[in-house]
Amino acid sequence: MSDTPSPSDNPQANRREFLTGQSLLKQISSAGEALVDQLMGEELANSRFHAGPTVRLGTRAMACEFDVIFNPSTEGGLKVASEVLALINQLEDQMTVYRDHSEISQLNRVASKQPIRVEPRLFELLSRACDLSISTEGAFDLTSGPLVSLWSRCQRELNLPQQDSLQATLAAVGARHLCLDPQTGTLHFKHPETTLNLGAIGKGYALDRGAELLQNAGIENWMIHGGQSSILAHGNHREGQGWPVGIRNPQMPDRLLATVLLRDRGMGTSGSGTKFFRLAGTRYGHIIDPRTGWPSEGMLSVSVMAPDAASADALATAFFVLGVEKSLEFCHNHPEIQAILVPLPEPGRRLQPSVVRIPEEDVEFTSEALPRFHQ
Repeated sequence: MSDTPSPSDNPQANRREFLTGQSLLKQISSAGEALVDQLMGEELANSRFHAGPTVRLGTRAMACEFDVIFNPSTEGGLKVASEVLALINQLEDQMTVYRDHSEISQLNRVASKQPIRVEPRLFELLSRACDLSISTEGAFDLTSGPLVSLWSRCQRELNLPQQDSLQATLAAVGARHLCLDPQTGTLHFKHPETTLNLGAIGKGYALDRGAELLQNAGIENWMIHGGQSSILAHGNHREGQGWPVGIRNPQMPDRLLATVLLRDRGMGTSGSGTKFFRLAGTRYGHIIDPRTGWPSEGMLSVSVMAPDAASADALATAFFVLGVEKSLEFCHNHPEIQAILVPLPEPGRRLQPSVVRIPEEDVEFTSEALPRFHQ
């Protein structure tokens, strides 16, 4: 993938390279490079969803690789892809919590003291995130960053959080602490320790914004991904009906679990099959339930398909927290949502994914899975 320097190294120079196309010319894969090489794995070459040659252009942002992927000979693709990648870097500069000058960092410093005006598109995102938090009963929450930091510190120190520390952190977590005023476009935190972290929705949002540029330019067939866990696809790859996308086996990440045809949809994947630590014989994953403050249990992997990538990202995290039954209930009430839910199997049993509202002809599982289809 891309070896473009991080925008933090020289954001102005990088943006200039993107807009002139100089950086992108370094990123072009040869027309003979198959899409499966990095996004889906070589196993897909033997699948009925066989992928073909593509052109990909990429950059590093938000601590992962972003790629814009076209069919060969897409007219005007280079110019628009350069604008997409430049926009993604700009959005990182706005949303990251790791740069003091970002808009999110400024909100985290000041919004508990007074209402702060928010850039209109970011305000829309925060409002949507609050709605998603309500509809998922708090399983997705953009204020849960302090809980993640607390557990990361515990993992490094090989201990569990003290109850008083956990309760103090939980007290500041929750969308109920966010006061978004649509009349003034301002945000105010009701709790002095509340902070925002868009890690569970920011990549998907960046893909959605990039998609606007591609669609406005009249380009019909493309796929964008951020870190391979956030994907947005439009139109078709070659003569197929959509873009074939691989889902990794959460227990053996070097192998595929399934391949899905993605068309005019976003897809987000969350999992903890390899991201966990053990303490006193107990396994603790890295995805935290913002309602309890403890790592979520019972799930290995969740992939959600939605009309936009931001929703798919947020719901993948929420479904991982909610578990299979609650996630099935959510999907029943929201017919636009599709999902593949992979719970922890019983010892010695194969994985048994629950497949929600995905036609059987649009998904192919390996022999390591026994899928159950729900419509």
